[in-house]
Amino acid sequence: MLTEIRIDGLGVISTATAQFHEGLTVLTGETGAGKTMVVTSLHLLSGARADAGRVRLGASRAVVEGRFTTEEAHDGARNEVAEVLESSGAEQDDDGSIIAVRTVGSDGRSRAHLGGRSVPASVLSDFTTPLLTVHGQNDQLRLQRPDQQLHALDQFAGDSVATLLAKYQKARRIWLDARNTFLERTARSRELALEADRLTQSLAEIDGVKPQPGEDEQIVVEVRRLSDLDSLMEAAAASHDALAGPSDNPGEGSGALELLGTARARMEAAEDPALAALAPRLGEAISVVVDLTTELSSYLSDLPSDPGALDSLLVRQAELKTLTRKYAPDIDGVIAWADEARTRLDSLDVSEEALAALSAEVETAAGKVRETARKLTAARTKVAGKLASAVSTELGGLAMGRARLEVGIAPMPAGVQDSAPLTIDGQEVHAGSTGVDEVEFRLAAHSGALPLPLSKSASGGELSRIMLALEVVLASSEHGTTMVFDEVDAGVGGRAAVEIGRRLARLARTHQVIVVTHLPQVAAFADTHLVVDKVDDGKGVNSGVRSLTQDERVIELARMLAGMGDTETGRAHAWELLTTAHAEKIGAAS
Repeated sequence: MLTEIRIDGLGVISTATAQFHEGLTVLTGETGAGKTMVVTSLHLLSGARADAGRVRLGASRAVVEGRFTTEEAHDGARNEVAEVLESSGAEQDDDGSIIAVRTVGSDGRSRAHLGGRSVPASVLSDFTTPLLTVHGQNDQLRLQRPDQQLHALDQFAGDSVATLLAKYQKARRIWLDARNTFLERTARSRELALEADRLTQSLAEIDGVKPQPGEDEQIVVEVRRLSDLDSLMEAAAASHDALAGPSDNPGEGSGALELLGTARARMEAAEDPALAALAPRLGEAISVVVDLTTELSSYLSDLPSDPGALDSLLVRQAELKTLTRKYAPDIDGVIAWADEARTRLDSLDVSEEALAALSAEVETAAGKVRETARKLTAARTKVAGKLASAVSTELGGLAMGRARLEVGIAPMPAGVQDSAPLTIDGQEVHAGSTGVDEVEFRLAAHSGALPLPLSKSASGGELSRIMLALEVVLASSEHGTTMVFDEVDAGVGGRAAVEIGRRLARLARTHQVIVVTHLPQVAAFADTHLVVDKVDDGKGVNSGVRSLTQDERVIELARMLAGMGDTETGRAHAWELLTTAHAEKIGAAS
């Protein structure tokens, strides 16, 4: 639910704050006062495209801030909001509400914030979609589009269509993947065959060398050692002789081990306790020297004795360099390239057997798409009549005489170069992401009239009422908790206006409804009445939003009644409207 909105520097509004509550809230005011700016601000919070032309003249930016709560939302909406908050790092306020902010600079640049975090405008759209539905005058025109009519039908059908649509979309993805693979291999068979030959030859070359991970680096180390073999052997042998004594001529001299042993023996034999106490330390030194001697012996034994070892390593190094020049900077990269090449080679099989297997796979997948598409069409056809009947009933209550809505469903023909053609029952249709069906709302304006598409048969006022009738019928669906209507009563008056007020009040029993209206018959049904005032202080025009008391509502309704203003007749008429609407709301709720 939307609880509060603050607007700065938007259109004629310098600064304005409005509080919203449950039930039906109406916004009224003189023409040009800025009522539509309130709806524009909600569009901005919904992630709509920013327009620098909406920034107030002289202001550097426009800022819209909205506060939302989710306690009243259905479980699905709360879960969606929670996912958006978690993924964006946004946080709830101390009272559990969430603050969304949209800033539009005079240079056209836009910024968005959600729960204290900077986010893309699309994240605001994801956040508000389950909570807020804004119906502006452009939305009435969108109702003429087939995709919007299909969406309304599917929304009315609920899970009976949603489950089948999900199955259809999954089957369609599998079919398109298989179909695209088959078409690619067929159309590029010669090119793919050449690529397969090149990969096969490259893999044969790599497999012939049989490189091992990190082998090139290990060879570099070994080559360096073998190149310095004589000096390394001389240094290790001399060190070993210095510690253990000459191994080839023991009589030539004593090694460090022998000298250390003699020193320890003399110390241990001395009668002086201080000198004898030093003997253990010599024992430690002897242990260290013994370890060093052992390791030097091991090092000497590990040095290659084969004079041809260096040549063998240099030959192997040349083989590996041949691979690294062609396929990757190092051997690990060559091995990775080979793995990718094998995977690619598996997908390049253009033999007759492989193409036949792929063709069979495509046909099997297409069969599943056909099956789910037929079931989806049947489910939509089953509820189309119910939707048409329910909306027609509402239209009758909205003073549209004997107007009747029909919901037609027909297969969507495939185009000349269709990206997803599918043959169903002998007809080639377009298998789109939402099915193979094309939905068309047709309106028969009166008894005996030929039903025609909305774009040809409905006026602006009729479109407004059809949209309202749809929303009333769809009110039980889990689409959002706040509905905003801008000029939904455009082009109507009299009894139709009263009926619009009644239905908005009925819709407000289960949703928060916010309506911008110029009709007193609609405003009289409001639970909360806000007025947008325009003031010209000589320096410029500024508009503000304020909530009306009961007495102020009477005056505002009197003004809306043909400009009657603060007269006894106007007030009497306004009071009668309020009393009648209040009585009807109480009677409907009981």
